[in-house]
Amino acid sequence: MRGSAALDVTADDEPLPAAAARGRREPNRLDWCLREGNGGIELKWLGAAHPADCPHGHVLDHQCTGPVAGPPTRKARTRAPRVPDGQLTL
Repeated sequence: MRGSAALDVTADDEPLPAAAARGRREPNRLDWCLREGNGGIELKWLGAAHPADCPHGHVLDHQCTGPVAGPPTRKARTRAPRVPDGQLTL
């Protein structure tokens, strides 16, 4: 039985050969197989049966390399924010 799941994936946009992607895989950074599907390009989760010599491109979960921000600070709101007419602030 084949199934699919709805996942939000933010992946690097540079396709790699399967072996290179596998070499960069980490416990919290998966690699995905790029396949052409009915709706365009699809990301396929790699299972144990995925061939080591897969001819398709592979991408990795994106890993930000920018500076790490500290915890957000909460500022007391002194007045209602300005929003354009027709919009609500919730």
